[in-house]
Amino acid sequence: MKKLFCLALLGIASAAQAENCVIDLKSDDQMKFDQTQITVAASCKTLQIKLAHIGKLPVAAMGHNVVIALTADIQPISMDGQKAGAAANYVAADDKRVIAHTALIGGGATTTVSFPGSALKAGTDYSFFCSFPGHWAIMKGKLTVK
Repeated sequence: MKKLFCLALLGIASAAQAENCVIDLKSDDQMKFDQTQITVAASCKTLQIKLAHIGKLPVAAMGHNVVIALTADIQPISMDGQKAGAAANYVAADDKRVIAHTALIGGGATTTVSFPGSALKAGTDYSFFCSFPGHWAIMKGKLTVK
């Protein structure tokens, strides 16, 4: 009976992990995310990005956002975002390469955004990154869809 109960709990935990529809990240004043790899489920109808800036510096000095895109597009999106400026969250308006992005936030703030799960396809090379000027080169990670 005990073994059956443990197997049932393991099955529930596996199912919950397989249905991960939330990209939950923390950022800090050292230009780092707390994760460098995230996996989301291909079956998600809606995906959500949650960002918490656990640092103390203001948005003008150490602002962070999360941008989701094809890995090959990180640098050009960031260069175009720099031209767009802080008021645009360092993301160019109507940039078709950007799948989703959060608002730009400073220390102590949080932000959340949702987007359709159908925007991501399993087997495609995606990344998440911060498009604040100069951050994209080191503040990034791999996003896998399974």
